[in-house]
Amino acid sequence: MKCLILAAGYATRLYPLTENFPKPLLKVGEKTILDWLLEDIDTSGLVDAYIVISNHKYARHFREWADAHRLPITVVDDGTVTNETRLGAVCDIQFAIDQLKLDDDLLIIAGDNVLDFSLVRFIDYAREKNTSCTMRYYEADAGRLSKSGVSRIDENEVLLDLEEKPAAPRSNWCTPPFYFYKAEDARRIRDAIADGCGTDAPGSLVSWMCRHATLHSMEMPGSRYDIGNMESYENVKKTYKGITK
Repeated sequence: MKCLILAAGYATRLYPLTENFPKPLLKVGEKTILDWLLEDIDTSGLVDAYIVISNHKYARHFREWADAHRLPITVVDDGTVTNETRLGAVCDIQFAIDQLKLDDDLLIIAGDNVLDFSLVRFIDYAREKNTSCTMRYYEADAGRLSKSGVSRIDENEVLLDLEEKPAAPRSNWCTPPFYFYKAEDARRIRDAIADGCGTDAPGSLVSWMCRHATLHSMEMPGSRYDIGNMESYENVKKTYKGITK
């Protein structure tokens, strides 16, 4: 299994802090955001390579971090230098697949979130279901739902559909940016792009994929801390206690 880390965004809402430095390498407590995520995932013993997908502006920082790390980390530079010219998450995934000739099960995660539960539980869930999988959490606030990817799930936890930023949400299930794609489904990503799948938000790929494959959705067993702006970053630094579940 390979782990792809989506880290090619420009984090403009955190400027000037991230104007010349990548958000995933910001410190939360004694570790970077990426260290919290990857060191947890590595306890599964199932990931044999970590691939950070960066833009050109931040690639040097990720390479310096990777060179000093004990884990097998490869940094892929997508060549973009501005927020306006970014490839988008789905095209970045395909770019990494092409560059490294990947044909593996893929755990795909956003590099700018921390969790209070272990992602190994999500990996175990995907192995048990033997399908591609997402996670979900209940969101009561309609305003937050309208800014998120919203899923509908059947009684067997099968993902029926996902809609990005719906004006009229059809459920209260939000889908955070953590995904598991079986190798046979990862091979369909190129087809999804050719078929007109949205390429900016990674949830757009899920929306396309659930019309062409069976996906399950695991309810999150804890909380996700999204670092979107300075206020949320300062709050996470004060309150995050690490993986406790």
